[in-house]
Amino acid sequence: MYHTYVLLSLKDKKQYVGYTKNLKLRFEQHAMGLVESTMNRRPLKLIYYESCLNQQDATRREKHLKTHYGKMFLRKRLKSYFTG
Repeated sequence: MYHTYVLLSLKDKKQYVGYTKNLKLRFEQHAMGLVESTMNRRPLKLIYYESCLNQQDATRREKHLKTHYGKMFLRKRLKSYFTG
């Protein structure tokens, strides 16, 4: 299984989208500052993830979530999270 995930930076309130085979390990790497793209944006919170059967589907989903339409999907999907 592969996972596409979204992290929210509690520092700058921006989202980070990625994919991984091991979600728990990858989140720990982000949290410890071992990932260059998020090391200065900690603390981070895992706010969303999807599981895929193969890497191609996960990378395709990651790319989609980074587009305008993907961001609109996340906004609608997580509406209650962002509005409280």
